[in-house]
Amino acid sequence: MDINKIGVVIIGRNEGKRLIKCLNSTLTENTYVVYVDSNSTDNSVENAKMSGAEVINLDMSKPFSAARARNIGWQYLIAQYPDIEFIQFIDGDCELQTHWLGQAQSFLHNNTEYAIVCGRRRERFPDATLYNQFCDDEWNTPLGNALSCGGDALVRTTCLQEVNGYKDYFVAGEEPEMCFRLRQNNWKIFRLDEEMTLHDANITRFAQWWKRANRAGFAFALSAKEHGRGNEKFGVRRALRSLVWSGLLLSTLLLSLFFPVMLLVLLIFPLQITKMYLNQPDKSLYGLKSCTFLMISKFPEALGVIELVIKTVRKQNYTIIEYK
Repeated sequence: MDINKIGVVIIGRNEGKRLIKCLNSTLTENTYVVYVDSNSTDNSVENAKMSGAEVINLDMSKPFSAARARNIGWQYLIAQYPDIEFIQFIDGDCELQTHWLGQAQSFLHNNTEYAIVCGRRRERFPDATLYNQFCDDEWNTPLGNALSCGGDALVRTTCLQEVNGYKDYFVAGEEPEMCFRLRQNNWKIFRLDEEMTLHDANITRFAQWWKRANRAGFAFALSAKEHGRGNEKFGVRRALRSLVWSGLLLSTLLLSLFFPVMLLVLLIFPLQITKMYLNQPDKSLYGLKSCTFLMISKFPEALGVIELVIKTVRKQNYTIIEYK
C-alpha cells in the first residue's frame, strides 16, 4: 500500500498537549497532514506549524461547525495533492494508533464497495470518571457492516466528492448524516476489529455529561428534519423516544398536582431501568449505573430536540453545543 495516498485532516480548538500527541501520531506515518483550527486561544496553531503540519485558520465570521472544519480540510488536501485517494479524519483530542492507516487503507483497497472504514476508538483514561467509561462503551460499536461512523474514520476521496462531504450546518451528528447519504448512493461502511484512536473525553462533571446528551438530542432532531420523511425515518425514532419519556415524566408530575395517585406512574422509570439491566450481559454495579444514566439521558436529549424545533421555527442559525 502507498501510504502517500492518504491525507489526514485534524480539527480542534484549544486542545493543548492532546493536539501535540495527535500531530505526532499522524506525522510519523509520512502522510499529508492539515490541521484546521477553530479560533484557539492557546498555542495550538503554533504547535501545529512547528510539528510540520499544514495549518488552516477557520473563518469564524461564518457559523462554526466541526462539519465545516472537516470540509475545509479535505477540500484543501485534494486541491493541493490530487493523487490522495483516502482521507483520515481525526479529532484533535485523539491519538492515531500505530498500524491503523495501513490496515484501513488495505481494507478499502480490497473492498471497493465500501466508502468508509473505522476501527476501535478507546478512551485514554476510561477509569478516571464514570462519564469517561460511558464514552468508552459508546465507542465499542459492533463489528462488520455499520450504518455510520464517528469523527475518526478513513474515507475515500471520491465518495467525499460524490456527496460533497459533510453538511456545514450540521452542528451535531454530521458523521451519521453523511453516512446516510452515502448509503443512499449504495456505498457501505465497515467497522474493523482493529485499534484506531485513543480519545481523551475528559468529562469530569455531571453538567458536561448532560450537555453532551443535550447535543445528541439536537443531532437526532436535525437528522429527522433532514431525512426523517424517507423510508428509513432517519433520526425519527431516537428523537421521538426522548420526547415520549420526557413527556411522560412532565405530564405525570403535572397531573399529580390534582391526582396524587398519578405519582405511581413514575414507577415505570425504575422498572424500565431494571428491564434494561436484566437484558444486558453486564450485571455489575457499573452496568446498573449505565442503564440508569441511559434513562436519565432522555431528558437532556428531549431538550435538544426542542431546541432544534425552536431555532427552526424562528429561522435562527444552529450553533454548536459544547460540553468541554
